[in-house]
Amino acid sequence: MKKRYLFGPVILALVLFAGLIVVPESWLAKLIPADRLEDSAISLEPNMFQGTYLQSEMLEDPTYVPIYGSSELSRWDPFHPSNYFETNDADFTPYLVGKGGMTSIIHDLNFATHADQLKDKKMVIIVSPQWFVKHGTDEQHFAPNYSALQAYQLPYNKEVDEQLKRKLMERLMTYDAVKNDMVLYQLYDAYLNDKKVQFNMLSVPAKTYISILQKKDLYFTIMKDDPTNRHQSDEVKDKTWEELRAQADAYGEQRAQNSRFYIEDSVYKRKEDYIKGMEGKNTDHSYAESLEYDDFQLMLDILKEAEAEPLFVIIPVNGAYYDYTGFPVEGRQDYYTRIKQQISDNGFPYADYSDHEYDPYFMRDTIHIGWKGWVYLNEDIEKFLE
Repeated sequence: MKKRYLFGPVILALVLFAGLIVVPESWLAKLIPADRLEDSAISLEPNMFQGTYLQSEMLEDPTYVPIYGSSELSRWDPFHPSNYFETNDADFTPYLVGKGGMTSIIHDLNFATHADQLKDKKMVIIVSPQWFVKHGTDEQHFAPNYSALQAYQLPYNKEVDEQLKRKLMERLMTYDAVKNDMVLYQLYDAYLNDKKVQFNMLSVPAKTYISILQKKDLYFTIMKDDPTNRHQSDEVKDKTWEELRAQADAYGEQRAQNSRFYIEDSVYKRKEDYIKGMEGKNTDHSYAESLEYDDFQLMLDILKEAEAEPLFVIIPVNGAYYDYTGFPVEGRQDYYTRIKQQISDNGFPYADYSDHEYDPYFMRDTIHIGWKGWVYLNEDIEKFLE
């Protein structure tokens, strides 16, 4: 009798799970709220980045301009692009795709997944110097950010050049998150080594898992995101660029009074002990050589083949703070030179802020653009879209 009670809930759970899986995707799509895409534009929800539905809808809608980046996108203030363009009634809406730890390899996989939707799509891609550490993106930043759904779909993707697809798969296989997924790793291995029988056999569980992940993506999309604290502010409405820069200077000055690095007070207070301990600690660092350049080139190749229209944004470092840590100027300047050359060699435009390293209130803290930096970016986005 006790066993019957024990197995009853388990059986019920399995039946319910099976029921959720067999529900047709078309039925689920009808349950998605009409305003879901609009709400997701500033939600910065990881489930959205790791899914495909909302991004696919966004890319099909010409009123959305995606901004791809990493943790800087969550640094909200009145000058943030999402607030600025909404407040000033722009005829487009920025759509934020990025969180801490998202670097070139994460975006590579995302762009490959949506390659058939990128033709003539204008987008903004913020490139951070901190991505370009010597060994590239580590496991700690890759594992929580990569999309299993997109990774499983990759071998079946017919929209990406075969050689680019193989390069991407080979790169993904260097990470433990992929190595430890036995089906995915063996699927890639079979594909790359033309083991057709093995690939076809593995495709059965792989495609089943893809179906499960797609359903998961739709169930997430049906649910509303948690309320965001990214509220609209009209402080920046109907101002000239000169007025906005002066306003951002004053705004930053009020909020960065306790450090000589122009770091936001709340950040400095939280990290004061860490910052004090960083004096002279980075004398042997450089962004001049990194595996990240290869991952970044893969991004450029995917976007070029897809005929996308990106504007790359070259973010500076906080010069005063980097000098304090002993990070050599050459290791920064070599990066700026190399990344700009790489972008221009591939025929894409960029907004270059590398000469703002020592510009007060251009950066919000040690690494994130903010305040006055956003003003420059908003102006460049507007010019780019015009």
